[in-house]
Amino acid sequence: MIEFNSTNEFQIVNPERIILWLSNVIISEKKDIGEINFIFCDDAYLHKLNVDFLNHDTLTDIISFDYSQGNVLNGDIYISTQRVEENASDFNVSFSDELCRVMVHGILHYCGYKDKLEEEKKLMRSKENLYLALMG
Repeated sequence: MIEFNSTNEFQIVNPERIILWLSNVIISEKKDIGEINFIFCDDAYLHKLNVDFLNHDTLTDIISFDYSQGNVLNGDIYISTQRVEENASDFNVSFSDELCRVMVHGILHYCGYKDKLEEEKKLMRSKENLYLALMG
């Protein structure tokens, strides 16, 4: 089950469409859907999580806590809607497109993809682009 929650005023548009799309991504990666919670928040909220849990004193757009077991994906994905908005502006894309990129990025981490090394980043970006194209 994929659910959306918010600590701020943000409400996702077309939640059924996003759930179907993300579910198809998971199935395409030969994984099973467990309980995945997307929590939308502001920069301050995500920054505190970043400091408290990861010892990173920086702003970020996403932090994912992966509780997956075997092929069943479970976890909490926190997304700063402020970061997404700013990044969308910086990259000259719509808020919706950037939000979808960040959401699928979190799912891809649960599928086992990493993004620390340059080659890993290239593969992650390639997978993001593939699945964003399927979103339409």
